[in-house]
Amino acid sequence: MRFDDVPQPPSVAARPRDGRGYPVPAITPWADGDPQFALTDVERSARCARERLCSVCGTFMPRGPVWRVVGAAEAAAIGEALAAGHPYRNMAPTPEGPGHRACMLYASMVCPYLARPNARRSLDAERPDDLTAHVVRGAARGALGAVTGFADYEFAVTPTRTLFRFLDVVEFLPHDTADAHLAALRAELAAPGQELR
Repeated sequence: MRFDDVPQPPSVAARPRDGRGYPVPAITPWADGDPQFALTDVERSARCARERLCSVCGTFMPRGPVWRVVGAAEAAAIGEALAAGHPYRNMAPTPEGPGHRACMLYASMVCPYLARPNARRSLDAERPDDLTAHVVRGAARGALGAVTGFADYEFAVTPTRTLFRFLDVVEFLPHDTADAHLAALRAELAAPGQELR
């Protein structure tokens, strides 16, 4: 599915765009007038965390659930815990921030790495460490991904990154290819008051 065939949340449609027309997420750094899609800007991410702003569209997220797109290993762990009737809480922090449900459904479909199991990373992590050692150029997403809702999040800001932990799964939408979420995104965008969520 082409990115311009995916319906956009209004707040995403208002974002700056790159030369191809892709909307640029709120946490994405810029260099020489070009967005650096595979990287996260520490200050932008910290502002989103502190002010409860969506990491995709940069607008306010009201109190209540937040969403993020999770990769293969975490999606499998969440699915296994839920299937066994167990709660899931990953105590390992992640640099990936939360967002609105519609924004994360959208991001899961338009980001090539998130959308398909055979998609590969285009860059290495900027500062590889224990949390990002797996972020290497050429690494595949893997067989499973998911848009996952959590009751809330915690965060910490360090000099080099903003880290998040997510609490209590409230929704789990697994996918092999993210176009499986198209109907959910359309329904979310059609829901009354969507612009407030």
